[in-house]
Amino acid sequence: METLNETLNSMPRIGDTAPDFEALTTKGRIRLSDYAKEKWLVMFSHPADFTPVCTTEMSGFAQRKPEFETLNTELLGLSIDSVHAHLGWVNNVRKNTGVYFDFPIIADIDMKVSKLYGMLQPNESETAAVRAVFFIDPLKKIRLIMYYPLNVGRNMDEILRALEALQTSDKHKVAMPLDWKKGDKVIVPPPKTLEEMEARLADTAIERTDFYLAKKQL
Repeated sequence: METLNETLNSMPRIGDTAPDFEALTTKGRIRLSDYAKEKWLVMFSHPADFTPVCTTEMSGFAQRKPEFETLNTELLGLSIDSVHAHLGWVNNVRKNTGVYFDFPIIADIDMKVSKLYGMLQPNESETAAVRAVFFIDPLKKIRLIMYYPLNVGRNMDEILRALEALQTSDKHKVAMPLDWKKGDKVIVPPPKTLEEMEARLADTAIERTDFYLAKKQL
C-alpha cells in the first residue's frame, strides 16, 4: 500500500499534465478530462466545511466568480467531506450571508484526489487538505501551484493576478516583472543570439535597462 510520503514524492509539479480523475461533486459527477478544451481551470482545496477561514475563502471565490469567467476560467473546489456536508454548508452560508457557492465542490471522502494532487501534507495534517490552488491551462497542463497552511487564508487578488499574468504571457510570449498587473509593462524575453542582441540594442520601441533586461507596453 502506498504511503503518504510516497504519494507526496509522486505529486504533480508545474509543467506536468494534470492527473485525470472522476469524482462526485455538488454539481454531480465530473471528470477532469471532460472540462472544455478552450477553458482554464482553477482547482482549489480547503481543509473542512463549516469552518471560519474556509467560509471566507469559498465566499471569495463565489463573489469573484464573474472575474474568473471573464478570464475564461472555471472553478473547482475540494475538501475531504461528504457531498451532504458540502450541500449543508453551501445552504448555510447562503442563508446567513447571501453568498452562493455556485461551482462544483468535490466530495473527496476517500482522499483519492487529495492524494493524487499532494493536497495532504503529513506535517500539517493527514486528514485535512491544505489550502492548495492548481492553475490548469486548456491543454490540461499544470501551470502554477500555490500552497497555504491551514491557518492562513489565500489572497484572491493574487490568484486572479497570477491567472491573468499566465494568460497574458502565453498570448504575447512575454514575461512578467515583480508585482505585474494588467496595464503594466511586460518583460521582453532576452536575446538568444548575437543578431538578436544587436536588434535589441537598436530597438527604440522598448524600455531597455541593458540588452538582457527590457520592457515594453502591450
